Amino acid sequence: TGERAEKNGLWSFMGIDIIFKIAAIGIITAVINILLKKSDKEEMATLVTLASLVLVLIMVVDMVVQLFDTIRNLFDF
Repeated sequence: TGERAEKNGLWSFMGIDIIFKIAAIGIITAVINILLKKSDKEEMATLVTLASLVLVLIMVVDMVVQLFDTIRNLFDF
């Protein structure tokens, strides 16, 4: 059970890590978006928002792939 607790600790740390990464991307995007809108570059602000959205979606898709691989390995005999 010690090995299992160690793995659970790693997973919970990775979950918190990804939440902080997504939050940081959101905060940075919001700041850049505000600066670009104040300098009348609304098209660039929209592109920055879309780029950050794509980046976060790629991160989430990677996590979902890892989840499915873990589930497949769990039930693979």
